[in-house]
Amino acid sequence: MGSVADRIRSKLEQAFTPQRLEILDDSAKHSGHMGAREGGESHFSVVIVSNRFEGLGRVARQRLVNAELAEELAGPVHALALKTLTLSEANAKSNG
Repeated sequence: MGSVADRIRSKLEQAFTPQRLEILDDSAKHSGHMGAREGGESHFSVVIVSNRFEGLGRVARQRLVNAELAEELAGPVHALALKTLTLSEANAKSNG
């Protein structure tokens, strides 16, 4: 994984102490589109499971993540798809 993905991972791990964190560079799917950069690392999908999201709605959770990644979203990251779950939500999805 490249430097942008590494920074995303580091910031999210520090801020949310996630039980699960998946970061996928989707940039190849967007080659030639607006915001795509040579070498990728412009479009990401993130799945993050953290108890810090407990009691928060989807938009509030995404705002927290976006605030932590403000520097990346202002620069190299053009698009960020987020799936934010609590541990109980993640367990319910895997059991159901």
